Amino acid sequence: MKKKGLAALAVFVFTAVLLSGCGKSSGNLIKVQVNEVAHSIFYAPQYVAIEQGYFKDEGLDVTLVNGLGADKTMTAVLSGDADIGFMGPEATVYVYNEGKEDYVVNFAQLTQRAVFFW
Repeated sequence: MKKKGLAALAVFVFTAVLLSGCGKSSGNLIKVQVNEVAHSIFYAPQYVAIEQGYFKDEGLDVTLVNGLGADKTMTAVLSGDADIGFMGPEATVYVYNEGKEDYVVNFAQLTQRAVFFW
C-alpha cells in the first residue's frame, strides 16, 4: 500500500510539473535532444508533436535522433550528446551494475510491453 501511495504521489508531482509549463512560448526555445532506441509506432504521439510544432508552442526545440540500439542511446545520454534517451531499463541496470557513479535515472514508463510479446 505504501508503494502505491508513493507511486501516486510521484505521478501527481510529475503531471503538475508538466502542466505548470503549459501555455504559449515567449520566443526563447529550450533545446532538447532526444535519442530514441528505434523508430516505433508507440512513439507516434511524439512524432506528431514534433511535426505539428506542439513542443515549440511550449518553448521546446526538440531534435530527435535515432540511436540504433540501447547501448548507443545510453552512450549518447551519458556523454551529454542527448538530453533524453528512449530505451528500456536494462541499459540503466547494466551501467549501474558496472559500478559507475554517473548513471541515468529512469523517470517514465512509455509502454507496458513490446509489440513483439502480445
